[in-house]
Amino acid sequence: MQATPSSFPDRETVASKIATMTEEDQAWLKLLLENALQEENLLQGLHLFLDQQSQARFLNALKLEKCGEWFGNNAPARVQIRLHEVSKSSQHAAFAAFRAGLTKSGGLEKAYPKAPI
Repeated sequence: MQATPSSFPDRETVASKIATMTEEDQAWLKLLLENALQEENLLQGLHLFLDQQSQARFLNALKLEKCGEWFGNNAPARVQIRLHEVSKSSQHAAFAAFRAGLTKSGGLEKAYPKAPI
């Protein structure tokens, strides 16, 4: 078995799948989310996607928020904190819209519930 993560998919492929988000792309991204060896490639692709959106002439905040909500609802617990780290890596409105979707999904709270003290 391979111990090091492979370079496929590259971050450009992941970013393009996130940008289109068809049903097929969502199924493909869910497979990446389940595979711990591909986690770094997925997060690099997400970061590239958000960078591209922050440089676009038109900011589609609703699309970015829905994207964040989708990731928050579908990402396993081990990825939730890293998703929030990516969303907080810039103060640009694209990252803020993605972060709003993550927060709305409640994925971090589901993954790490508050202790009943």
